[in-house]
Amino acid sequence: MDTTTQQTTAPPAPAPTTPESKRAARGATRPGDRIFLGLSRGSGIFVLVLIAAIAAFLTYRASIAISKDEANFFTTFEWNPSGLPPEFGIAVLAFGTIVSSVIAMVIAVPVSVGIALFITHYAPRRLGGLIGYVIDLLAAVPSIVYGLWGALFLVPHLQGLYGWLDDYLGWTGIFEWNDGAPRSLFTVGILLAIMILPIITNVSREVFRQVPRMHEEAALALGATRWEVIRMSVLPFGRSGVISASMLGLGRALGETMAVAMVLSSSFDINLSLLDTGGGTFAQNIASKFNEATEMGRDALIASGLVLFVITLLVNGAARLIIARRKEYSGANA
Repeated sequence: MDTTTQQTTAPPAPAPTTPESKRAARGATRPGDRIFLGLSRGSGIFVLVLIAAIAAFLTYRASIAISKDEANFFTTFEWNPSGLPPEFGIAVLAFGTIVSSVIAMVIAVPVSVGIALFITHYAPRRLGGLIGYVIDLLAAVPSIVYGLWGALFLVPHLQGLYGWLDDYLGWTGIFEWNDGAPRSLFTVGILLAIMILPIITNVSREVFRQVPRMHEEAALALGATRWEVIRMSVLPFGRSGVISASMLGLGRALGETMAVAMVLSSSFDINLSLLDTGGGTFAQNIASKFNEATEMGRDALIASGLVLFVITLLVNGAARLIIARRKEYSGANA
């Protein structure tokens, strides 16, 4: 029997990299590429320098105020930097900022994701385009307009909701209402949810549109329903994008000023019930007290702004860690 032997030729070894070849590769780079690289690198460095400059300024002015504060800056329920001696703390402001932002996120994120899924996977093209256009208009409304709407329309019409929450959930203590004006952290959370809804919706919508069509068609070919396609293909792919969108919305909720100042009846008290009048946030306190503040008062407000700056950095850092941990499950590399 004749046997034939097949000879396999190994691929040629790659040419060794020499200093001459590296210089030739660098010389082949066009001037436009070098200019663009320099501009991009300079822009990134400029952002880092700007953030460092802001942090240095806030830290310097905050250190002056904290050194003169006769009370505990982190636990005091009082704001009197112009007193003799000056006493002020951020306990109430930190509580109000975090609580109102959490309420806003709990309301806005599910609604925003639902709207984005409806626009991209359920609604007809014309209806989806119309809804998307309305959402874009909401993003363009100034904060002062939201504040006016909240003070003149939202606050008077929340009494029914407050009464219902008090009747059915008042026993928890968190939703106990004493028939006061609904100018509480809960009202602020609802208003902030409406304000950040366009941001989360628009980003989530664009992320869901980037889902590979083959993933959805493969799921449909296996007999999956539309909801199963969304659950198995769309949501895993867009998880990182939704987290990023939520962090953008949270950033606005943490720093919102005028709308909160017009709706909230501020006081330096921490109430167990979210429906009780009072509370405060960092941004609202800075906006309402800056004009009448003395030099010591401005330094105290800058100190509170430094805390808000640190909270924002921590929130964004945590979001980056979450996205990095779930990157391999997001489908972004498909």
